[in-house]
Formats: sequence, structure tokens, C-alpha cells
Amino acid sequence: MRVLHVMAGADEGGAENIMLESVLALAEAGVTQHVVTRPGNRFRIEKFEAAGIGTATASFNTSWPFPSRKIIGEAIAAFKPDVIEYWMGRAGQFAPAAYRARSIAWYGGYYKLSRFRNCEWHVGLTIDLLRHIREQGVGEDRSTIIHTYADFRGAEPTPRASLSTPEGVPVALSLARLHEKKGLDTLLEAAARLPDLFVWIAGEGPLEAELKAQSARLGLDSRVRFLGWRNDRGALLAACDVVAFPSRYEPFGTVTVDAWAAGRPLVAADAVGPAAYVKDGVNGLLVAKNDVDALASALGRVIYDKALAARLVEGGRASYDSQFTKAVFQRDSLALYERIRAHAGPFAG
Repeated sequence: MRVLHVMAGADEGGAENIMLESVLALAEAGVTQHVVTRPGNRFRIEKFEAAGIGTATASFNTSWPFPSRKIIGEAIAAFKPDVIEYWMGRAGQFAPAAYRARSIAWYGGYYKLSRFRNCEWHVGLTIDLLRHIREQGVGEDRSTIIHTYADFRGAEPTPRASLSTPEGVPVALSLARLHEKKGLDTLLEAAARLPDLFVWIAGEGPLEAELKAQSARLGLDSRVRFLGWRNDRGALLAACDVVAFPSRYEPFGTVTVDAWAAGRPLVAADAVGPAAYVKDGVNGLLVAKNDVDALASALGRVIYDKALAARLVEGGRASYDSQFTKAVFQRDSLALYERIRAHAGPFAG
């Protein structure tokens, strides 16, 4: 099986992590792969190269698309893929019409179908994204869900001293872009009501200065750590006590799966993605968006009620094992790829 991946995303981000980890899992499963991506993220490119996966880089400039289309066309002609997967809407706009029968559109958000006009196959990350795809006119025989996965086995905890955090204090971890939709202002307000709680926020984004100012205004600078973008989220998860996920808007949110895979209790706001998978009191605590009181109460319950925390971890592990392991991802991806290869036939040229 030969699969070409086209990714035009940001240097860092949740969808970009999903793509990286998906390609590496497929390599473990024996899939021969090649990647066309932007040049900015050396970490991602080096991971591909270390796994023996060829790469090419393109700008994906939609105002002047011709150089990127040429690079993608040359990669297709040289690699001769059975399947071509376009990760997110920008990449989909560069899909050549000639290979529509073997091209997959991957949806990590509510993209318009027009971005993937040259893709016959469509993959949604969640139940609701699959609904969105089909409501735009894609048939059931050409659309499916393939869930992401997480695997943090063997991750050593980040030493708390390295983040100026005492041993023994409760720590809430947030893995999020510093953006209004992530609800981190709500998390800071909640932390102000829990005087023992330390908060680690791992991410970058446009609200960095504003959130740091809010932290100072609330008197939280001694307990809040802004970590920037991190590529070691397994180590951070292993070192924290609870995962806080207060997003106002989230099509899915891989943080949910990360918490379950790492064996950490999850407190999430009821954005559409988490609300479809988190069962309140079973595999996490689900609170109303923008509700500081509810978020503070839920975090406090998990921190101080060890029996509750243990039940949530157990429920999260059950959800993880049923849908979000690497083995499930590999099985479902390979099954789809085989269908596409049978439909499209051998690569001509």
C-alpha cells in the first residue's frame, strides 16, 4: 500500500499533531508513504525522515498556487500512490482532478465541500463532522469516521521542579492554543477560586499577552505556568493531576483522547466535540461553557475526591480502548485504503 499525504497546516497545532502521529502509526503498520507539507515545522519533517518517509515541501500559497501544484504533481508522478490523503481544507484545494478516484478529504473541522471538489472520499474525525460531510451531499459509501488515537506508553513525567512547581500540589494541565475559543480565560478565573491549584498551559497564540495580564491581575503568577508550544505532551500529562479542557468551540479536541490515554481525569466544557464523547461522571466531568463556577467546582471535585478521579480514569480508559487506540486507527485506515485501491485500480503512469 502506497499513500501520499498532503498537509498545508500550521507549523504547530492539534490537527498537525494528528497528521504526524497518523503517518507514523501507518508506517509501523507497513504502509509505504510520502509527505508533501510546508517547510516550517522541522520537528515534524525530521520525524518523517527518521521513519524513512520521504518528504517534499511547498508553500501552499492560494494566491499563486502554480508552484505548489507543480510540486504535488511531481510527487504524485514519482511516488505513484494508491491513495492520496489531503489533510484539511487548504491542502484539498490543491488536489488534481485527474486523481479524484483515489483522493481522500480529511476533515478536522467544518470545511466546505467545495474545498475538496477533487476528492471522491471523505473522512470525518467525529460523529458530528461525518454528519456535516453527508449533509453537504456526500454519500454514505464515500464517507466514514476514522478516529484519532493517542499512545503515551513509556512517557516519563516532566520533573515539576523544571516548571517551578512544588511536589505534592495539584496541577491542572491545559493543552491549547492561546485563542479566545479555547476558554483559557475561564480556566484562569476558576483557578483563582482554588488556592491550592497550579495550572500549566501548553500552547502559543494571539492571546498570550492578554492571558498573562489576566493571570497577573488575578494574583496567579505564582501558580500559573505558560509553557509555550510543547512536543512532549505525554510527559506533561504524566506529571499532572487533572486535564482541563474549557473550550468554547471544539469540533472534537484531541485533548479528550490524550487524557484518557494518559490515565488522567478530564474536566471538559460542553463544546460540540467533547459533548459527543464525554459522559459526565463516567469518563470525565462535563460542564457548561463559560461557567467559571461550574469549572472551578468540577476541578475541585477531581482534585479532592480521589475515588471520583479514579472512576473517571477507569471510564476514560474504557472509552479509549474501545475507539481510540493505535490498533483501531491502523485497522480502520487500512480498511479504507484497501477499498479505495480496489475502486481506483492500479496507478496509471
